[in-house]
Amino acid sequence: MASPNQRHLLSALVQNVPGVLAHISGMLASRGYNIDSLAVGETEDPTLSRMTFVVVGDDQVLDQVRKQLEKIVTVVRVLDISANDYVERDLLLVKVTAPAGGVRSEIRELVDIFRGQIVDVGEGEVMIEISGRANKVQAFIERIDRYGIVELVRTGRIAMVRSGSQITSSEPAAEPVQA
Repeated sequence: MASPNQRHLLSALVQNVPGVLAHISGMLASRGYNIDSLAVGETEDPTLSRMTFVVVGDDQVLDQVRKQLEKIVTVVRVLDISANDYVERDLLLVKVTAPAGGVRSEIRELVDIFRGQIVDVGEGEVMIEISGRANKVQAFIERIDRYGIVELVRTGRIAMVRSGSQITSSEPAAEPVQA
């Protein structure tokens, strides 16, 4: 049995129509399920979007969230990515205080260690991009904090099941709308 604080990574393939995000997030909130992370974007099929959720709870919470998602007409399919072998990524943009000279060199070295890149340079600040697993992104934030974080933005988690892996999925909830 899963611990009550286990993170579950769900991927919902949804019809790409206005209001889907509001409908799904509202439904989850009204039932008391907290979304720890959420990312939404178009797929290879422009009529479909993928919503990747991280929800925290035990297996019963996961089961209830999946059942609730599957009841929504615009939801085509729900996958429990966390039950599979998968690749996940978060993206971070962070602006830090970086006066020219030694401090800026230290920051550049830290960015290189984390395989990130400096994407903008100002007079006294730099903007850094880091992508990777959530724990890598968090570790970078903890190390760069001492330089003075001016602004930080982070995406929700995105993930895909590795090629050749068995996929744990629900049955399709609805057929996609044909344009």
